[in-house]
Amino acid sequence: MSIRPFRDINRRKTKVINVGKVKIGGNNPISVQSMTNTLTNNVKETLNQINNISEVGGDIIRVSCPDEASTNALKEITKHSPIPVVADIHFHFKRAIEAAENGADCLRINPGNIGAKNKIAQVISAAKNNNCSIRIGVNSGSLEKDILEKYREPCPEALVDSAIRNVKILEDLDFFNFKVSVKSSDVFLSIKAYKELSKVIDYPLHLGITEAGSFIPGSIKSSIGLGNLLLEGIGDTIRVSLSDDPVEEVKIGNEILKSLNLKNRGVKIISCPSCARQGFQVIDTVKILEEKLSHIKTPITLSIIGCVVNGPGEAAQTDIGITGGGQNSNMLYLKGVQTEKIGNKDIISKVVELVEKKAEEIKIKNNDPSKKS
Repeated sequence: MSIRPFRDINRRKTKVINVGKVKIGGNNPISVQSMTNTLTNNVKETLNQINNISEVGGDIIRVSCPDEASTNALKEITKHSPIPVVADIHFHFKRAIEAAENGADCLRINPGNIGAKNKIAQVISAAKNNNCSIRIGVNSGSLEKDILEKYREPCPEALVDSAIRNVKILEDLDFFNFKVSVKSSDVFLSIKAYKELSKVIDYPLHLGITEAGSFIPGSIKSSIGLGNLLLEGIGDTIRVSLSDDPVEEVKIGNEILKSLNLKNRGVKIISCPSCARQGFQVIDTVKILEEKLSHIKTPITLSIIGCVVNGPGEAAQTDIGITGGGQNSNMLYLKGVQTEKIGNKDIISKVVELVEKKAEEIKIKNNDPSKKS
């Protein structure tokens, strides 16, 4: 038991699968995924977006493959992508075969939507021959006709029914290298479906609230839905679906995991909303620091608090802390210990200097000086 058991999350035990170099399930880290919104056959633009997604902490990327030009483009995309590539396939079994043969690390399909059993068998054969995993992607907006007729509308039971049906299709073909998702734009429906599915299968689960909306509402819906499940130990890989730049999806996904201590990457800033007591401009300072420290990958905690009400207490729990004081005199804390007073204009430069120094110290301590901070 940890010294703070109220923070413990007991993750659900699942099988382990591979998506390229990334292991999903078991005790492996929860990975963050996103999806490109470029034309996949535009290799240059697609790779540029993938690189941007990888730079902010994306672990896996999905690309849509609606036509042969897209699956052909996978040859170059997978060759140069810094992270594993998932090919998103709907209905056409030949696109799935082409994607597997052209280097995709994973196929996102609904086996039941592929068609006849011999077509599914061909897709599975291509996946096996090319070490390609599969995600069974059940979605409330595209349930099988007979399941919709049975339940009359999308509901948790319908999503689980569809998932189990598709799981059996793959198992009957002696294929077990897959993960499952049961997504809906309805937070309640998604949560219930994932909870029920987790009781009856032990395959890794890909979490997401699909079509969550624009940046603010989508981030909130995803945080509530994914956070609820992750707290209960459900989920092995996640995607935050936003009508926004995919880079923002990855940032939100990583912040969800960081807030639950499920991922340690980069600087975790604890900051107050500011009020009349603030000794310096907290909001502007935090915005600038987020930008200037975005290159840091090493886990470091930083508190930026505008006054002494909560400042010293928060600083006691972080690596580096700033507490606002009166008359242009703010206190710097290192590991909770008062170190020196700093003027308002020097806060940003001093904090950046200390964070970068701390990151370097951690690298040396970990005997990995070549690794980027």
